[in-house]
Amino acid sequence: MIPLRNLEIEKTMYEMATTFLKKRFPKGWGGVAVIHTEQGSYFTSVALESANASVLLCIEAGAMCEAHKYQEKVTHCLCVVREDENAPFCVLSPCGVCQERLRYWGEDVQVGVTTTDGSLLFVPLRELQPHHWSAAYPAEELEHYEAPACPCQA
Repeated sequence: MIPLRNLEIEKTMYEMATTFLKKRFPKGWGGVAVIHTEQGSYFTSVALESANASVLLCIEAGAMCEAHKYQEKVTHCLCVVREDENAPFCVLSPCGVCQERLRYWGEDVQVGVTTTDGSLLFVPLRELQPHHWSAAYPAEELEHYEAPACPCQA
């Protein structure tokens, strides 16, 4: 079953990302990710900065960790960047590593993707990975999200 797009969630995520980006990065380059969960939560994150580029993490990583920490199932992921305070916002498709991370919550996770006209477009993760390696194994053998029997809430 291909999930239907939820334009309200998508618009909310975009507004959250651009609003936070302007606040966190008022000058110069900036990037913000927003994740939405099945439980209705929104988590935001920015890239971890370091003098050692080999230890950097993607912009989305922090929000994914938050969802995982609270045992919430990710339904949507969006990453927005801009080159500087005068540049337009740009949606970045998730990199291969982030696609693998998001796959933990299933192939129906809706991800914001880069478009040639700058429009806001979300597609299911399965469309970015039509020939994913996990198809070689039975689904029950793969590690994936399972709703907790008794979710902890901090």
